[in-house]
Amino acid sequence: MSDTPEAPPGLDLVRLRERLDRDLPGGVDGELRARLFEGGRSNLTYLLEDASSRRVLRRPPLGHVLATAHDMAREYRVLDALDPTAVPTPRPLLLVEDDAVLGAPFYLMEHVTGTAHRDAGALAALGEPRVRALGLHLVDTLVELHAVDVAAVGLEGFGRPEGFLERQLRRWGKQLAASRSREVAGIDELQERLAKALPDSPPPALVHGDYRLDNVLVGEDDRIRAVLDWEMSTVGDPLTDLGLLVMYTELARRFDGVLPGAALAPGFPSGARLVERYAVGSGRDVSRLGWYVGFASFKLAVVLEGIHYRWTRGATVGSGFDRVGELVPAFVEFGLESLDSPKEH
Repeated sequence: MSDTPEAPPGLDLVRLRERLDRDLPGGVDGELRARLFEGGRSNLTYLLEDASSRRVLRRPPLGHVLATAHDMAREYRVLDALDPTAVPTPRPLLLVEDDAVLGAPFYLMEHVTGTAHRDAGALAALGEPRVRALGLHLVDTLVELHAVDVAAVGLEGFGRPEGFLERQLRRWGKQLAASRSREVAGIDELQERLAKALPDSPPPALVHGDYRLDNVLVGEDDRIRAVLDWEMSTVGDPLTDLGLLVMYTELARRFDGVLPGAALAPGFPSGARLVERYAVGSGRDVSRLGWYVGFASFKLAVVLEGIHYRWTRGATVGSGFDRVGELVPAFVEFGLESLDSPKEH
């Protein structure tokens, strides 16, 4: 019987230990153990522990995947670029781009202690003043991210900001076309109206791509210790991040239990307050934000319709997937409402 601790799926602890001993001499103290963080929807994230330290390992999902969709080097490059900036991120430690160790590329980063708030009850226990301050700090951190000088941190060429919104809308339209199995009232209208009313983007910035409260770690002092999950990051229109954050905040109130619900905690700022804070901090014109909220709603509707499509074909298992399809029209309706707002949110 082996004395080697059991490894979670996707890790080979013996090969990993050999590689770490080679690339980080003396970096592993005693037995190496690992566990998979639950709840990841895409790339897999593991906690690595030895006798004296904790680190985090990220790798692509198991099975055949598109390399461009799970690019470890891309994520690592962002963390490395942001490490000296004011944006709180885990420090990157090691990038392994070959498949010899785990059957896929992976990277290692420092472990950051903090809470990813997903539950409104747990967040509400902080009290309204602290919840309000945390919500505003979330926006201030986004302002810091969008203020990063992309060229100065070595991220020139990281994205294609020219025609960014048009390309994004076209991409999600193709996703919708590939997931069609029924008529969804209003979804084509939403797509057409978004295409006809494309705003002029502000100067490009580093965009997170999925910025929200449960993608940051918060310390005991209610300060954000690390922004996580950079797999969708690029250089593009910064207001897409704000539009997504506002959509998640407002729709959490409509669909408690479906979207991350921490924004339901008493004291968490409204979408309008988040926008106001961002406008003051960034100096950007947010008068067209209704379009960005509508676009975020369209993207989420397409994601949910894709899940529904796979569920109808028996390709998705688990609880709750049978109800996902019921939510899509409501997201479409919210997107249309955002476009109809006189001040565009």
